[in-house]
Amino acid sequence: MAVDRERVAELVRELLEAIGEDPDRPGLRLTPQRVADAYAEFFSGVGEDAAAPLSHTISVARGPAPETLPSGAVMLRGIRFRSVCEHHLLPFRGHAHIAYLPGEQVVGLGALPKVVDILSARPQVQERLGEQIADVIAGALDARGVLVVLDATHECVTMRSGQQSDSSTVTIAARGALAEVAARAELIALLGSGSAPGTANR
Repeated sequence: MAVDRERVAELVRELLEAIGEDPDRPGLRLTPQRVADAYAEFFSGVGEDAAAPLSHTISVARGPAPETLPSGAVMLRGIRFRSVCEHHLLPFRGHAHIAYLPGEQVVGLGALPKVVDILSARPQVQERLGEQIADVIAGALDARGVLVVLDATHECVTMRSGQQSDSSTVTIAARGALAEVAARAELIALLGSGSAPGTANR
């Protein structure tokens, strides 16, 4: 469902009036439309099918002999994402790290960031976002296990009262074999190592 930009612009104008501002002054005259355009981007994932990017899989068993199945995890680190907290409609942003234990099929690595993009382009909370990413990957792929780690900073924490500008929030969602703490320990260690690219700079 597309964002109703005209209605958003009208409501932003009302909001400016409600805080005591003049929406017709030069600095604010175009603000309602600018906010509407930004919201159309921020919330473009509402109603979108997050599993669609995972619909085209690749067989890793069939190919040059000898045929084999992958024995370890596929891991993509440092996926940048941004979302909007549904509690205050303030942004949060950071990095997603995704690992899964494939079966006979894998997915193109470019598909995983697309899943993150769709699910983060909605009013969200970080805890649910990680769980949704894990559910979509577990449901769409022949995966024996899925691990999703999100590391993000939230403007409702960094900009509001009691500002904690250096704090970040880390959440973990796991499915299948990687739901066992011991099974995912190696992957968590890789994320925590200094060699992990894309870890957020605070």
